Amino acid sequence: MAGNQRRRAARTTNKKGAVVGSGGQRRKQLKGKGPTPRAADRVGHPAARRANRGSDAAADKAGGRPGGSGARGSQGGRRGGAKGSTELVAGRNSVLEALRTGVPGTALHVGSRMESDDRVRESITLATESAIPVMESPRGELDRMTDGAVHQGLVLAVPPYEYAHPEDLMSQQLPGVPLVVALDGITDPRNLGAIVRSAGAFGAHGVVVPARRSAGMTAAAWKTSAGAAARVPVAQATNLTRALEAYRKAGFFVIGLDADGDVQLPGLELADQPLVVVVGSEGKGLSRLVRETCDQIVSIPIAAVTESLNAGIATAVTLYEIARTRTR
Repeated sequence: MAGNQRRRAARTTNKKGAVVGSGGQRRKQLKGKGPTPRAADRVGHPAARRANRGSDAAADKAGGRPGGSGARGSQGGRRGGAKGSTELVAGRNSVLEALRTGVPGTALHVGSRMESDDRVRESITLATESAIPVMESPRGELDRMTDGAVHQGLVLAVPPYEYAHPEDLMSQQLPGVPLVVALDGITDPRNLGAIVRSAGAFGAHGVVVPARRSAGMTAAAWKTSAGAAARVPVAQATNLTRALEAYRKAGFFVIGLDADGDVQLPGLELADQPLVVVVGSEGKGLSRLVRETCDQIVSIPIAAVTESLNAGIATAVTLYEIARTRTR
């Protein structure tokens, strides 16, 4: 009997640890957090990320951004980098050549404690003159940035190219009869750079490239253009065929370059009209839909022993002939 009284006293006076028989009371004191939220409402859950991407796409469509229902959604084109990411030029020769030809940069990374030479010193001088920040970076950081490529302690960060819209090339207030070059299936950025250079040399108002399956204005294209890319706008079209149709509606004639042309270049009677010159790839030529959109197919007469011309050379020859005709 006395033992039972001591146990009851222990239950009421012992302040250390859990008290026997208190489990039910403690459960009654717990507050529930409510029902489990849906997966789409949980921050960081894959379903929530998918839902956010869907809402962003809907906002783009409602706002008339590329691919949406805005005024320019039909023929496409977007401003900003085609690939949407910064490009890196690595290596002393490559960086120096890029800076000499006016490739824009956001930062020049120079390896710390590396042996300097004339190329490094000139690169730093050119970057400073162009207001490009020069930053000293550990070799390990440069290795990480370039994914292990040979950088020789010199890396130039190039921002995404700011593309124009195809309609912008129609409304330019430039002297002379409008002349635009459109590229169909040109995937080599050096060809693109050479074409931009020829466009600047022979008075073209701009170059149009498709958003997909086409070379973009990378650092390689900038270098090949020899600075012309800073003067000649490059526009990007989501759908090249629709962009060409828009040019036709605006009063342009569209001519395509192909070995099996309707007319030869010296006999081009449309040279003095507003023109869009479409250049296809060297191997495949013009795509079917683009070819059907053209008002004329023009060929360049060449010797029988030569199968075809490089796209950049063919563009230069055509633009020269058009410029020569217009100045007569």
